[in-house]
Amino acid sequence: MTAKVILNPYSNRWNSRARWPEAEAALKAAGVDFEVVVSDRKGAVMGLAEQAARDGFSPIIAAGGDGTIGETVNGMARAAGSMDKPIGPLGIIPLGSANDLVVNLGLPKDLNEAARVIAAGKTDLIDVGKCNDHFFVNNSAAGLEPYSTAKQEQIHWIKGIGRYLVSAIQAIMDKPEWNAKLEWDGGSFNGPLSLVSVGNTRLTGGVFYMAPHADPRDGKLTFSYGYRSTRLGLFLTLPRTMKPDKGSFIEMEGVYEEHCTRLSIELDKPSPAQTDGELFPEWISSFKYEIFPKRLQILLS
Repeated sequence: MTAKVILNPYSNRWNSRARWPEAEAALKAAGVDFEVVVSDRKGAVMGLAEQAARDGFSPIIAAGGDGTIGETVNGMARAAGSMDKPIGPLGIIPLGSANDLVVNLGLPKDLNEAARVIAAGKTDLIDVGKCNDHFFVNNSAAGLEPYSTAKQEQIHWIKGIGRYLVSAIQAIMDKPEWNAKLEWDGGSFNGPLSLVSVGNTRLTGGVFYMAPHADPRDGKLTFSYGYRSTRLGLFLTLPRTMKPDKGSFIEMEGVYEEHCTRLSIELDKPSPAQTDGELFPEWISSFKYEIFPKRLQILLS
């Protein structure tokens, strides 16, 4: 069958557009039969993916970063009409700045190798999360993390992963905080909150392990939450979010990691929110999370 490549030229600050000839050559060399469509504006990928799914293209290939993948999955889900059965298959050409999902799933970043994975046609099923009306496959968050993402989008003088680190420092200096009520199947929390990060996978932002024990095949969401009363406390936490195992920030007092199938968050004031690195258009105070086990068929090596 013919594949549909959805190219997001905006990924990685337009770098994906510059790298497309390389990616196109890699797909052709691998023998992938494909058509390409290019997103012409921010947010258009979802509609393009929905149309591709309705037109019967298979696989649908997201050429971009994590946000492009997230939008593609949302478009495929919209075309399916429900998540009662798996959607896909989805292929990935990694053209983003962090490419978190690619790293989390052990997929190659090299474009020629990525094209060969797509050509081989080997698939596996992974879980899909949902926050309110937004599906995600990697990560979602409220509080400090998306607050930092908003800062990162305003930084134009730094390229690559360094933007995420600088924006995190800027967010800590602002020290936003909320009073929150969290409820999940297995527990609850009511009190002050600096951050809550919900992971289907471990890594986000290229260097941050915000849900270090997340597994995209376990049928669970893994979320971390915590509060720091001072900027110093937040700064001491930051380097430990970069540790995937021993010494992780979830070992610190007042920080917790939980596994669940459903999670609700109510905040005393609106917070920025994100799924797969893409900010919601407006700040919100109510979050409803759920997990759809093994609902995305994805091309893996």
